[in-house]
Amino acid sequence: MEDHTNLIEELIEKASDYGKTSFELAKLRALEKTSQLISSLLSNAVVLIIISLFMLFLNLGLAIWIGQRLGEIYFGFFVVAGFYGFISILVCSFWRKWIKRKVGDSFIKQVLQ
Repeated sequence: MEDHTNLIEELIEKASDYGKTSFELAKLRALEKTSQLISSLLSNAVVLIIISLFMLFLNLGLAIWIGQRLGEIYFGFFVVAGFYGFISILVCSFWRKWIKRKVGDSFIKQVLQ
């Protein structure tokens, strides 16, 4: 009878150790996924900031250049703003669902990777 009690205690101890190990493994996997996601988001954010600054200065220069060609600087800003207004109407009308799906798929792919 004592053998059965020792076997049961041993089995319970091993099951407890297995549960703790499984929990630690799940925590480490979650930590790995989180760190991959954050590092990916951070690197994409840096690239986005650099591209945004490039586009900002490019658009400022373009607006000033167009304004000088039209005779008044602010005309150039109106032209550039009108261009972006037209582009935003196109994006909202035609590509909104496509962009939303692509961004969602990319996010899910990063999480499940």
